[in-house]
Amino acid sequence: MRTNQLRHATSPYLLQHANNPVAWQEWNADTLEQAIREDKPILVSIGYSSCHWCHVMEHQSFENEEISKLMNEFFVCIKVDREERPDIDQIYMDAVQAMGNNGGWPLNVFLTADQKPFFGGTYFTPAAWSQILINIHQAYKNRKNEILESAEALAKHIAQGDVQRFIKKNENVEIQSFLESSLASVEDKFDTTWGGLQKAPKFIMPSIWQFLLRHQYVTNQESVKKQVIFTLNKILNGGIYDQVGGGFARYSVDVQWFAPHFEKMLYDNAQMLSLLADAYAITQNNIFKTAIEETVNWLNVEMKDKEGAYYAALDADSEGEEGKFYVWKDSELADILKQDYGLFSSYFKTNKEGNWEHGNNILLRDETIQVDETYLKKIKNQLYEARNKRIKPGLDDKILTGWNALLISGLCDAYRATQNNLYLENALQTIRFIESKLINEQIVYRHYTKGKTSTTEGFLEDYACLIQAYISLHQATLEENFLKQAINWCDQVLIKFYDEEDGYFYFTASDAEKLIARKKELFDNVIPSSNSIMSRNLLVLGQITNRENYTQAAERMLIGMQHLIASEINYTSNWGMAWLEWKKERHEVATENGINNSIAKTLQQKFLPFAFLFETKQESIIEQANKPLTTGNNIYVCYQKTCQLPTQDLSIIEKYIKS
Repeated sequence: MRTNQLRHATSPYLLQHANNPVAWQEWNADTLEQAIREDKPILVSIGYSSCHWCHVMEHQSFENEEISKLMNEFFVCIKVDREERPDIDQIYMDAVQAMGNNGGWPLNVFLTADQKPFFGGTYFTPAAWSQILINIHQAYKNRKNEILESAEALAKHIAQGDVQRFIKKNENVEIQSFLESSLASVEDKFDTTWGGLQKAPKFIMPSIWQFLLRHQYVTNQESVKKQVIFTLNKILNGGIYDQVGGGFARYSVDVQWFAPHFEKMLYDNAQMLSLLADAYAITQNNIFKTAIEETVNWLNVEMKDKEGAYYAALDADSEGEEGKFYVWKDSELADILKQDYGLFSSYFKTNKEGNWEHGNNILLRDETIQVDETYLKKIKNQLYEARNKRIKPGLDDKILTGWNALLISGLCDAYRATQNNLYLENALQTIRFIESKLINEQIVYRHYTKGKTSTTEGFLEDYACLIQAYISLHQATLEENFLKQAINWCDQVLIKFYDEEDGYFYFTASDAEKLIARKKELFDNVIPSSNSIMSRNLLVLGQITNRENYTQAAERMLIGMQHLIASEINYTSNWGMAWLEWKKERHEVATENGINNSIAKTLQQKFLPFAFLFETKQESIIEQANKPLTTGNNIYVCYQKTCQLPTQDLSIIEKYIKS
């Protein structure tokens, strides 16, 4: 008789289910062979540790003895952490959506013994779940051939992939047409009252706003920049931003950024650092600098492993209640703040009845009230100390390579905009952790948990984000070794993941576990797609080192995608940034005396999205064009292998770059 095997797992999500009466197994060869041997369908249930509805379904159904008996008797039950195995999650999420259902987590999918899906959905009530278990068991018993035929057809559909469905060859898009149509595809969705886009729930989607800032840089359309800055201000005034502790929740359930889904994900906050850095570089508004400081402080205090990398997520729930850690009763606030309560109550929009459900208050910020920053910080510290006495939300202590690499890029962007050395130190600590714990020769591994490096090789997301991180580290330090590492891993990605036939990259390496489909991730979501990240990596490295195979590979990808980028920027915003970088090309900004050049330091702090900064050297992997190699503090601005005269005049340098 099978028993629950999850006590042997390292994943915090799987360990949450280790005491369920369900005989959960991990996804591995032994479990899959068991399903074939017993000729039983597989129930694969996929989620992640900070998923609220995963907790709800676990409590209602997976902890229920009677329901568990049905599951154990009729199925081989497998639990999967989607963050450890996004390859499995991708396949079965596609399957559920192909069945006409909405995607989401928990994702519960029924498979034939050879892993082909035939039914699935997300959250089910206990009554509905019990009936589904019985119905599927009876159908599999009495109409097995029909199910096998249906599963085979669905597996073929899934295997087809997005490249075959969406890519167009030799599509020509002019830059002016692109600029107009890409903006039009999102502009009519702008929420001009609350910022963001007109829908709920509201995800921040940092790459959309980063694209628009680059669009405005090219077009000088002030209305675009205005909407981005307006959006960021509304976000920072809302409940989606932790007004006491810093950091951003995953999304807001309403259009006003008021009530968040309280979980905090590393990947959201990593990307927000980059967006806030852009906004601060453009506006020099201290609200963005403060948000960077508070978010990095939250990361360092609550999310940082003692060895230097960062954990994956904080749960939305504590003590079985969503948001309990973050909300406040009015009486509690009055007791903590005493004479400061009146001003605080006005500034953070709290009241005696509570501004949210069950008499609770979510802290918001009234932008019309001016409060001294030192005074405000004192109040926040009082609340932070009081809040820290509460039972904290669950922590997912997985250290994921790709998400930590995203954070390295965010920290480097924050460092460049603010010149706060702490951010660069954090980024360097994190890359050292990845290099020591998650890289072995020419293999990158997916995660490190509880002192153990996973045996699962990294996915394209991990490799692509790592390359991006090395490029970011170079731009922060001008140390060429980081570029050499980026090139090394680009070469590995071309060997392990590239499909010569269509010019895009698989999500899994060529020698990875064979699943029923080998997917390619095309569309940008809450994390930009791994293919779009690779297109940007190849483009910049190809341009500055004259590696034509890199440049040609990136151009091939962008040509196939550009009709989609121009018409659906919501789902292709990182691709949009790559497209602009391709068409605009980069100005190469060469500095003598490296990063110690004071002019170079000043340039780092400016928003110059189509400039690449590097140090002139006698021997370099970077194309030196026709730049003379002299000593001093001169800056050379080069474009398409032609350089302007060296200068130390910042206004002339900026004029060259923006010309």
